[in-house]
Amino acid sequence: MKTKTWYKPFLIWFWSLFLGGLLTAFLVIWLITEGALGYLPPLEELQNPKNTFASEVISADMQSLGRYYRYENRIGVQYTDLSPNLINALIATEDVRFYEHTGVDFKSMFRAILKLGRAGGGSTLTQQLAKQLWSPRANNIFERAMQKPIEWVIATKLERLYSKDEILLMYLNQFDFLYNAVGIQSASQVYFSTTPSELKLEQAAMLVGMCKNPSLYNPVRHPERATGRRNIVLSQMEKYGYIDEATRDSVAAIPLELHYRSVDHKQGIAPYLREYLRGVLTAKEPKASDYSEWNKQQYELDQWEWENNPLYGFCEKNKKADGTPYDLYQDGLKIYTTIDSRMQRYAEEAVSEHMEAQQKAFFKELKRKKNAPFSYKLTQAEIDGIMNRSMRQTDRYRNMKRAGASMDSITAAFMTPREMQIFDYDKGMIDTILSPYDSIKWLKSYLRCGFMSMDPHTGHVKAYVGGPNFAHFQYDMTTKGRRQVGSTVKPYLYTLAMDEGMWPCDTWVYDSVVFILPNGDRYVPRDTHDKYWGDTVTLTWGLKESSNWMSAYLMTLFTPEQLVKMMRSFGIKGQLDPVVSLCLGPCEVSVEEMVDAYTTFANKGIRTEPLYVTRIEDNNGNVIGTFTPRTHEIISETTAYKMIHMLRAVLDHGTGVRVRYKYGITAPMGGKTGTTNNNSDGWFMCFTPSLVSGTWVGGEDRGIHFDNMAEGQGASMALPICALYMQKVLADPDLGYSPEEQFDIPKWFDPNEGCR
Repeated sequence: MKTKTWYKPFLIWFWSLFLGGLLTAFLVIWLITEGALGYLPPLEELQNPKNTFASEVISADMQSLGRYYRYENRIGVQYTDLSPNLINALIATEDVRFYEHTGVDFKSMFRAILKLGRAGGGSTLTQQLAKQLWSPRANNIFERAMQKPIEWVIATKLERLYSKDEILLMYLNQFDFLYNAVGIQSASQVYFSTTPSELKLEQAAMLVGMCKNPSLYNPVRHPERATGRRNIVLSQMEKYGYIDEATRDSVAAIPLELHYRSVDHKQGIAPYLREYLRGVLTAKEPKASDYSEWNKQQYELDQWEWENNPLYGFCEKNKKADGTPYDLYQDGLKIYTTIDSRMQRYAEEAVSEHMEAQQKAFFKELKRKKNAPFSYKLTQAEIDGIMNRSMRQTDRYRNMKRAGASMDSITAAFMTPREMQIFDYDKGMIDTILSPYDSIKWLKSYLRCGFMSMDPHTGHVKAYVGGPNFAHFQYDMTTKGRRQVGSTVKPYLYTLAMDEGMWPCDTWVYDSVVFILPNGDRYVPRDTHDKYWGDTVTLTWGLKESSNWMSAYLMTLFTPEQLVKMMRSFGIKGQLDPVVSLCLGPCEVSVEEMVDAYTTFANKGIRTEPLYVTRIEDNNGNVIGTFTPRTHEIISETTAYKMIHMLRAVLDHGTGVRVRYKYGITAPMGGKTGTTNNNSDGWFMCFTPSLVSGTWVGGEDRGIHFDNMAEGQGASMALPICALYMQKVLADPDLGYSPEEQFDIPKWFDPNEGCR
């Protein structure tokens, strides 16, 4: 009689369960592989993961100016751009057997199970990558149970499709390090203001430490935890032979030192330029039906840009390999601009320095005004009209109107004080109680500005500032804003005269000029130089003193249509009415157009259009767009020499002389000041042999301005920005702009030749 063994039923049940579980696991894996269970990305998607990459704006001196992205601030890098410290830290900490397994490390997984997770989670870097790319949030127990086996299958497939280095690179490009720092390139810049290739050992260890749990080991909010985790990473590197014990101890003793800078499109260098390029690159083909009747001029300008500017609508005009247009926010374009980051910084510093001082002077004047910030010359009805238009442009008004609120209730809401924050140059954002109506008036009390600087020979725009503070005043007064140009229009009239054979030394007996208009009315321009009445004066004197009577005299020699034609050739695109008063600058022009026009003088009569971008690359480094300067021969070289002679006199002895005596700039320069009626607009244009710059300063509305000429003229409002900028540029030897550089004028040229 055989003895009954008690453990046989146990063994049968054990092996049945084990083999059944094993077969079930194999069946599940097979079903997942065949796509019958759960979601498995198709082979095409595995071969080309749908990563979204931010597009990057890069300066001419290879500095990152900013990025465009919709969801994630991710910039792809190459494996060769990664610091060895980063790779070694990642492998030692997250997957020490990375180069040995084929996607799933069963040894590590079983060890994790036996030790209940105390030895790590058992997921390989490849599995973590699979989870990042294709593992959606689980909504129930079944979906959670399926996540791991799906990750195993995807990880195995990834190992077949990609090399180990490519998987590491994908992982680091994909990981979210918080604060809009998606990918190692963004993380290196956000936390340490450096690149992945330049990461120090302690920096690489900290970033790798975040891979375990970025929120828990957030170095900004939890520096102690982040430091502790960093040191664990260093210990792992020492354990597996990537560093020695002495290195571990010395680096672990280094305190956590961040160079943190948050990612915000309103911050950083050249925000107005970045916003301008965003609008230009993503522009759609203009349709007249999309423009209001009062905005038809803008439609004509946009239509011209669409037809003539290859950068305008670039993403719409150019298609990817699949036939779809480029997406600026996720296709990882690299946009190489002509901006020099150093000159851009100098321009922003000049704007900030002058505008803060100018604002203090303006506030001082506003204290004496009953209707501040508006001029005392405005009637209450005119002020009400301005304020009502401004109210209608707010989100508050549009939302209340959409909700069916009456005009009386909307007005009452605007007049009701409430808690809010307002901007102040000295204090930043201030908590206060103010009505929305008064908050509009407060913002209107701040002066605005626009500035641009470019190379007249290449068209390269070196610096671009659209306002005093992008975070609070986002309307771009360099390209979008159009304001009356005042006396800066006069060089176009003088150019017309020089091109018709006149010379700077030609004379005229100074007197007022009377125009009889087509309707029979008399028009007599005003002038402030009546003390010279009856004197014999030269054209050079007339331009350097910005004499209105001299301009009126020249206008009697030519027709308004001739002046309009000349201004069109200079690149002025907006409305130009062919009237005699055009010679005094009532037309509205942008800063960009004015700087473009003045390149003609510095470039021997050839106008060079502004060039903002030299090339655009796709995410793989392929060049998909190149851009070259467009030039137009406007006047003869001799005419350009005549104009340089007269425009230099403006800065040496005329209305722009404070460039010399106040700012001490001795470099050969030409230029022109401009002031419109009531000091509503202040302009200054200047050029050296290699640089043309221009600026405008004024209120948001023409009724907001200095009421006194001393502070409201262009020489006071606008000139200092250009002067401060040129001081900084000429003092920087690395930029190559020498104060000794002379205009290339041949020796045979004599400005007095035609008057002998």
